[in-house]
Amino acid sequence: MDEREGVGVADGYERLWTPHRMSYIQGEGKPTGDDADVEGCPFCEIPKLADEDGNIVVRGADMYVVLNKYPYNSGHLMVVPFRHVPDYTDLDAAEVAEMGALTQKAMTVLRSAMGAHGFNIGMNQGQVAGAGIAGHLHQHIVPRWGGDANFMPIIGRTKTLPQLLSDTRDELAAAWERV
Repeated sequence: MDEREGVGVADGYERLWTPHRMSYIQGEGKPTGDDADVEGCPFCEIPKLADEDGNIVVRGADMYVVLNKYPYNSGHLMVVPFRHVPDYTDLDAAEVAEMGALTQKAMTVLRSAMGAHGFNIGMNQGQVAGAGIAGHLHQHIVPRWGGDANFMPIIGRTKTLPQLLSDTRDELAAAWERV
């Protein structure tokens, strides 16, 4: 029996099934709007979990560093305030300083542990600007490598990630202590 039997017309294409992404696509557990409440906010819930369960790499005084659950690349981190605020202008001076310091350290750790060649760093402010969770500020730190944008995402519209989130979290948490 053909392994493709029953899944549609055989057309010569291979398929990489990613059913785990349906919860993200359907917005499961994701607050909507720029002024979403604390209740149900995943960034408010994550710090209540053990670091391993929440994929937290490190906790600071006012911020924590966590792996993105739906990463663009392996090692995709976010710096997130513990305080539920939607906008960068809502941070006080100490929070701004800690976000910057954690971003710098994350870059050092990603270079050391994963050999990152470069980074995309930024935050989307507001739902219209592309913030998936607009009610709780978060800054992305996406490690990049030469050739990481190959045919898979460009033509195949598929992102391949060579490492499980839990393994990446363990590696980066250990490196955070060493660097």
